[in-house]
Amino acid sequence: MKPWIAALSLAFVTTLNAQDAASPDAQGKFLAGLPVNGTPLATLAEEGSWKTHAKEFSKAWESLEQKQLGKIIAWAPRALGADVSGTDPLFYFFSGPDALYANTFFPNASTYVLCGLEPVGTPPDVTKLPKETLGASLSNLRKSLDAVLSFSFFKTKDMKNDLTATQLTGTIPVIYVFLERLGNTINSVELVDVDAEGAFITTGKPSAHGAKITFAKAGGPIQTLYYFSTDISDGGIKGKPGFTKFCDKLGKGNAFLKAASYLLHDSYFSSARDFLLTHAKTVVQDDSGIPVKYFDDALWDVHYHGHYAGPIDMFKERFQNDLASSMKSKDIPALPFSFGYRWHSNESSLISATATKPVPKAVPVKE
Repeated sequence: MKPWIAALSLAFVTTLNAQDAASPDAQGKFLAGLPVNGTPLATLAEEGSWKTHAKEFSKAWESLEQKQLGKIIAWAPRALGADVSGTDPLFYFFSGPDALYANTFFPNASTYVLCGLEPVGTPPDVTKLPKETLGASLSNLRKSLDAVLSFSFFKTKDMKNDLTATQLTGTIPVIYVFLERLGNTINSVELVDVDAEGAFITTGKPSAHGAKITFAKAGGPIQTLYYFSTDISDGGIKGKPGFTKFCDKLGKGNAFLKAASYLLHDSYFSSARDFLLTHAKTVVQDDSGIPVKYFDDALWDVHYHGHYAGPIDMFKERFQNDLASSMKSKDIPALPFSFGYRWHSNESSLISATATKPVPKAVPVKE
């Protein structure tokens, strides 16, 4: 082989190896449409498809910051109290990959536990995407985020389709985007699982049911986000109790529920409901979370925000008369942003409940 050919071959291999070494943080910034100068992905960011992605996503994010995020950041600590600013773990059931609102409402949580039926996927490596599919993959990523950026919640059916439509599969790429856009640096990602007793397992296998992502803001402590793809119906927990046992090992924390399909209103989600009521210091939710009848006045200090317009038509049978009565009979402060299925801010409601004493078990309520 001629020397100049050997040199070019070596340079090509070196470039590939450098790209293979791109960190999770560089991968996340690339997917989020943020600058990757000085990283192995800088050359790939010269592609027209990435520049289009960065421009389109930045435009959507700027709108989101003005309409939602900036208002939440200013409002939450003042309206919801010290718990939202603390470091206690956050339990966000039925979340899908919504690290966006979890990290915005509870920016300092030491540990975030998210779960849903959406697939975990694998840590993204954009260098392995065929160049001709890069634009489509990035476009599909934006499409999967359209609903949450516009309406504050994911459309579950669409999300499951979007997360398997391209080689950027599962929830991890979406979580990367949210963490990076919120000003975090991603340090590591692992594919993980838990056994039947809730013991933590690092598997590294694509078949894993969970992901562990560590991240931090500039100068801040390391924070950890877990996402588990799991069924938390009573039957699902009975068959695979490891997830809730893992959560139990984290001790008391806070709970966040948004656009939760009113599943915690059903008797066959009583185990998940009981877990949150007995482990949460504060519950922040919309009306699709835990029915207000479960917040006993002797155990919980409940505050209401916004306007209760009732469920959207899809869930109209979930109207809560006691919630409507409470919000009509009191001087309820306005909610300056949209929250949950009622995405117009003048129709949105938010409920915050703080435990005033330990709740040993969910209080039975006569139906």
